[in-house]
Amino acid sequence: MTDAPIPVEPIPVEVDDLTAEWFTSALGAHVTRADVVDRHSGTTGRVKVALSGAASVPERVFVKLPPFDAEQRVFVNEVGMGVTEARFFREVASEVPVRVPRPLHAAFDGDDRYVMVLEDLEASGCRFPRREDADIEHRTRDIVDELARLHARYWESARFAEGGDLGWIAPKGTGRGDGGAQFVRMAVDAYAARLPAGFLPLAEFYLERSREVLPLYREGARTLVHGDPHLGNLFVDSDRTGFLDWAMIAYAPGIRDVAYVLCNSVPTELRRAFERELVTRYCAVLAERGITLDVDEAWEQYRLFAVYSWVSATCTVGMGSKWQPEHIGLGGTTRATLAAVDLDALGLLETRLGRVT
Repeated sequence: MTDAPIPVEPIPVEVDDLTAEWFTSALGAHVTRADVVDRHSGTTGRVKVALSGAASVPERVFVKLPPFDAEQRVFVNEVGMGVTEARFFREVASEVPVRVPRPLHAAFDGDDRYVMVLEDLEASGCRFPRREDADIEHRTRDIVDELARLHARYWESARFAEGGDLGWIAPKGTGRGDGGAQFVRMAVDAYAARLPAGFLPLAEFYLERSREVLPLYREGARTLVHGDPHLGNLFVDSDRTGFLDWAMIAYAPGIRDVAYVLCNSVPTELRRAFERELVTRYCAVLAERGITLDVDEAWEQYRLFAVYSWVSATCTVGMGSKWQPEHIGLGGTTRATLAAVDLDALGLLETRLGRVT
């Protein structure tokens, strides 16, 4: 399979382009009416649309477009997030062993035009997990189990090789450029006084040594990772955890996903109580599927990817409210900082790379 986009119906650019005629073409079924019932924008434009028409036409759909904000649209186009997600839903979503929103249509053209028409999860009766949920401990275990199932399916697959059908994902490994150091600097300048002890020492080390940290992220067996599995990108269908927002998929060590959700998303007390057990559980679920990952090796990777989790959260808060509301960015960075301190992630980096002189 080549990287060339497949010719499709004209890709809508604005919400007003989501007409009944366009949906008829995209869904392959006659749509008589398309009414926008909600719209908002972040790293993508998100639109809920009520549809009427043929019996096969769903009553509600969820549409993803480029961000409505011009500045945000430029950023998303530069990093290719929108096209990546559209390609995932077009080419990969139907085979992953985890619950995802059912794609009804996905198309892309170049680096800046893309659209996804997806199942409306609320209309399907799904719910969205929160840290304060009574079942958050059970949910966290299920998240780890589902991630292990996903990772086992693609563990060191030859499909990621050049010429393989997943070869386009391989360059999306963990750690490129300066590893987000410019955003970490912005977070230090704007928010250091509002974050826990331990934030500044880690930030200072990372700002000086980020390009040396990045190769560490690529050590060990790799697989398809979701890339951004925080609670806000998850949903629950009956009692099964599902995964939203696949714009950050990558070819990377699977433990990256586990550290990401545990270190910056689940409640700190829960992480502290169960993280070692959950890493062991992750290895056990892999083993059930024929994948061997030593628990001690996985724990070392987990401590390392606590840094990745911290960087991701810190980059988000460094952007103020442009990517997420400020309180969400601060919350994630606080949890990730506490995790990095608990796990002595800075000590691990100093052991691997030497102290800052």
